[in-house]
Amino acid sequence: MTWHQILRARLTDVLLEVPPDAPTLCEGWEARHLAAHVVLRESSLVVGAGLVVPGMSSRADSAIDTLADTARTEGAYRDLVARVGEDPARWHPMSWAGEAANVVEFFVHAEDVRRGSGPVPPPEVEPELVEALWRQTVRASGLSLRRAPVGVVLVRDDGIRHQARKPRGAHGTVVVRGAVPEIVLWALGRGPAADVRLEGDPADVALLSARLPVA
Repeated sequence: MTWHQILRARLTDVLLEVPPDAPTLCEGWEARHLAAHVVLRESSLVVGAGLVVPGMSSRADSAIDTLADTARTEGAYRDLVARVGEDPARWHPMSWAGEAANVVEFFVHAEDVRRGSGPVPPPEVEPELVEALWRQTVRASGLSLRRAPVGVVLVRDDGIRHQARKPRGAHGTVVVRGAVPEIVLWALGRGPAADVRLEGDPADVALLSARLPVA
């Protein structure tokens, strides 16, 4: 099995461990909304477009809310989660996106559910998966950190580093340290629930923390 297939199964398991109204790290979303998002991301062109086209985001949000509303009961929720575990239709772009589109997506959403109610032990992540998460985070860091007001260097707990963004103007660089899974969560806006450390000039750290908060 590929990593995105393994992570899809793990996401499904995590969703089944919580009730439909369980909180998540996604503001305003309960577990049923997150499940609806994953299903529609892979079955609705409107929702897929809404993730990248700002003008369609409200239609995507409405579609997610509508589907989530059908999954308020335990039985209906389990049926929805079963759809999360299914591969996308062969006509949908997600059917061939595979690892590139889903490794980080499924990993982060599983943590959205796991950590939604508060602190939990860090997940056990295979070394090979750590490397897959790191590669994708490095590739995407230019986009995910494009609005960072300072330079950013990501430093793994084994010392490997990546300059994600060069400093701008009079500002310096902030070093973000942590295990790869925690850095991934921080870079995607889950910093308050992630175990990372920010090092640098206090003013630069404050600027970055205002954009991407930490615990």
